[in-house]
Amino acid sequence: MDLPATLFDAAEAIRAGRATPLELTESCLDRICRLDADLRAWVLVDEENARRDAEKLGAELTGGGAPRSPLHGIPIGIKDIFDVMGLPTLAGSPLRRGHVAAADAAVVARLRRAGAVLLGKTVTTEFACFDPPPTRNPWNTAHTPGGSSSGSAAAVASGMCLAAMGSQTGGSITNPSLAQGLTGL
Repeated sequence: MDLPATLFDAAEAIRAGRATPLELTESCLDRICRLDADLRAWVLVDEENARRDAEKLGAELTGGGAPRSPLHGIPIGIKDIFDVMGLPTLAGSPLRRGHVAAADAAVVARLRRAGAVLLGKTVTTEFACFDPPPTRNPWNTAHTPGGSSSGSAAAVASGMCLAAMGSQTGGSITNPSLAQGLTGL
């Protein structure tokens, strides 16, 4: 399946039954597999849990249920400064090696309740402060994607996910968004 061009299009395709959460998730996982060796947008891809959650969210809809929210079944990335229960949170630093989140960050818990499919953790510059990131700009891999939400922006710009969490301190969302032709909030 081709990934819809926008988050809105993907949500509409799920609501209309033209796409399932699992189909969208598989499309994103396929793009990650093909592109991430060059772009380095992901710290960790949680394929097994993403597929399981996408199947569960699809079953909610086929059972006659309504979408939990407009994000129901939408595959997204989570910047590696936000805790996702059971996954490492490295914050781009070797000093955090071995840290595994005991609980979801509040925003991650809300995304789960909204029915988003969490694909995994995207690259951040070290402690969301220092440059350059290992991630490459998908439009020109000789250039940086900007930081600190570099992996999130590169993943969205290259179609590896439909949306991704970032964080803004001093241009950490706006710079990568600008460098890759995206809208960042």
